Amino acid sequence: MLSKLEWEFQHCLSEPVLLVPLFGHILLFGETGPASVVCFEFRELWLRATMSHRYTFKMLEFHFPVPRTLWTLLHILQSLSLCRPWHSCVGSVQGVFLSWAASSSFVFPSRQSKVKSDVKAEMVRSSGVMVSNMASILSEPQFGLRDTIVKSQLVQREDSYTYIQNFRFFVGTYNVNGQSPKESLQPWLRCDTEPPDIYCVGFQELDLSKEAFFFNDTPKEEEWFKAVTDSLHPDAKYAKVKLVRLVGIMLLLYVKADLALNISEVEVETVGTGIMGRMGNKGGVAIRFKFHNTSVCIVNSHLAAHTEEYERRNQDFKDICSRMQFCQSDPNLPPLTISKHDVILWLGDLNYRLEDLDVAKVKQLVEEKAFSELCRYDQLKRQMNAKAVFEGFTEGEISFQPTYKYDAGCDDWDTSEKCRVPAWCDRILWKGQNIAQLSYRSHMALKISDHKPVSSVFDIGVKVVNEELYRKVFEEIVRSLDKMENANIPSVTLSQREFHFEDVKYMQLQIEKFTIRNGQVPCQFEFISKPDEETYCKEWLIANPSKGFLLPDSEITIELELFVNKSTATRLNSGEEKLEDILVLHLDRGKDYFLSVTGNYLPSCFGSPIHTLCYMREPIQDMSAESIQNLTLMPLETSDAATQAERPLEIPKELWMMVDHLYRNASQQEDLFQQPGLRSEFEQIRDCLDKGMHDTLLGSNHSVAEALLLFLESLPEPVICYSFYNSCLECANNYLLSSQIISKLPECHKNVFEYLMAFLRELLKNSGKNHLDVNILASIFGGLLLRPPPGHPTPDIAEKRKAQQFIHQFLLREDTLP
Repeated sequence: MLSKLEWEFQHCLSEPVLLVPLFGHILLFGETGPASVVCFEFRELWLRATMSHRYTFKMLEFHFPVPRTLWTLLHILQSLSLCRPWHSCVGSVQGVFLSWAASSSFVFPSRQSKVKSDVKAEMVRSSGVMVSNMASILSEPQFGLRDTIVKSQLVQREDSYTYIQNFRFFVGTYNVNGQSPKESLQPWLRCDTEPPDIYCVGFQELDLSKEAFFFNDTPKEEEWFKAVTDSLHPDAKYAKVKLVRLVGIMLLLYVKADLALNISEVEVETVGTGIMGRMGNKGGVAIRFKFHNTSVCIVNSHLAAHTEEYERRNQDFKDICSRMQFCQSDPNLPPLTISKHDVILWLGDLNYRLEDLDVAKVKQLVEEKAFSELCRYDQLKRQMNAKAVFEGFTEGEISFQPTYKYDAGCDDWDTSEKCRVPAWCDRILWKGQNIAQLSYRSHMALKISDHKPVSSVFDIGVKVVNEELYRKVFEEIVRSLDKMENANIPSVTLSQREFHFEDVKYMQLQIEKFTIRNGQVPCQFEFISKPDEETYCKEWLIANPSKGFLLPDSEITIELELFVNKSTATRLNSGEEKLEDILVLHLDRGKDYFLSVTGNYLPSCFGSPIHTLCYMREPIQDMSAESIQNLTLMPLETSDAATQAERPLEIPKELWMMVDHLYRNASQQEDLFQQPGLRSEFEQIRDCLDKGMHDTLLGSNHSVAEALLLFLESLPEPVICYSFYNSCLECANNYLLSSQIISKLPECHKNVFEYLMAFLRELLKNSGKNHLDVNILASIFGGLLLRPPPGHPTPDIAEKRKAQQFIHQFLLREDTLP
């Protein structure tokens, strides 16, 4: 019986460089020494190899082509239940080892072996779906400039060593309206005789409960995962690659088990676009991966509702595209955006409606199956034709009736009081080459929701590597790189070195661009931090990308993004900090370049303390910088001891303007504080408040409501001061003690709290029309009025519930506080 299994590579490896084919062996040790040697081969894995003169590339060749694969080796390890760190046992030889550890989901290496091992029977569930516990991963790779250059040139020349092979993708989307899976999903997921190679299954409104909305916690994730797993095509075994969820938006990715080793570089991301740009009731989730040599990104999104909100839907799409970023395994490379993939499949409840037609006319055209005529009135088609959204994407011909809105449990159109106009809310689009849509259809057999599920099947041409051609190209690149590597030091030309941002405003992005033009030597660049500074730039600035590499005679555009938010506004308002910074652009093995960044910030009520605003009788942008600084830096305690001549306003005038607008215009507004406004309207509202145009609060009720929430979030000291945070949580179920805490707040903070509670109680009197309830308001405002102090651990669900309960008490009671 073996007591120990260890292995080492034939060649000493120590520094990160290249993708190399490498021969190695396993040494099996018994009690008295080596018992046997089993040979195997490694195929193009990210390994560590030395670049010293002592070892040459000639040593990195195959010596004996023995058909034993890496997976086979790791199966041996798993069966022996060995999990110990590598340690050297032969002289002073250093080695690189493969590590493995228990895992509940698939982890794939960056490249697969040419010969693949069979999927074990015990790794397959009775449903025919493999959810592997295989614990085999490579040690985390290290990358350097040389790796990056080689990888880049391999990408540039991939047409010379790859060929196209078609694989079948099933893409499905279903808004389940908060229901549990009470019926089989087979009519949707098993609608073809031929099993797909890959399943991409997305859901929206998985859970409509307040628990899911505020705490992102739901038991329905497991329910729907099981329902999907049990309904996959029976003629194939599937491995679950990944599941990602944001509140009620969930995306599942499955692949045929025998193709699993061709999946690599799996990453997931989520973007919330709900109220305040964060809430996950609307937004998107995505899974990106590499299939053979083709990068694929699957996006599932739920965009803003209501017929008139098409501009908001356009904005949601753009926000998801700009904020969805995936980390790359090579830390020298910038994050990947959605657009940086070969194939993009976008599915979901996009919520675009039919406009300019009444409900009777729409139903008539549906009855006549005049779908092409009906598509002329489809908002998504119109917005795509205007290049306002989904530019470059394609959608197949729609030959099925609208998928929304039905009475649950049947195929009847909406018979509720609202009698919604039917619409194609649920859509599937794609972008990329070598994509052929085979079907695009809805599935009327499923009836639990007010939506019908939609599916599309694609044949997608995937780039598959020819191993022999790949090796030849790889060796050519290495030889070429060796010749040029020491020829010169890197040198670049910058199109601009001084940047000025004019009239910067709160939460309004400004961008300046410049180009880096490389010379004749491959170049790795990175913005580096200055001495005694932790980051390369101030918090309000970012360079995108902040690092990367350039091949000879190539260039890259860098965007300098300046954005002032709640964490930086206060010091800029007070003048303690100015928009001034120096960026240091460093070249690996080259010199540093210095870039000057300046700007002028327009002070805002957003980010100003409550007591400061109470002393400002004029608009903040009409006041001198010195006055703003004195009032902003005035201690909160001092503000309560003001003389009669300095008597402040009871509450900030800006807060009063927003609340008064909502009280007069939005008391019965449906989904108030739950549906986001438009960014352009927020900017108009901010300018009205900062410039004193208080009679002209422009924008929709939703935009004003969101501006109010953003205002409360931006307060450097929350309405309930940080010092009372723990006390409030302790007495969250005792109204008397809670009232005593509120009475101890500074006068201006106490006034604001009482004013907001009175306003929210008025909204609750109209709950029949605005659909607000005490739990919704307590959850939204609990996280804004009662915030943990800086340095406090991120609140868990229990702590968030206590904050909610504290506010909940005051929404149910109208007693005068002591």
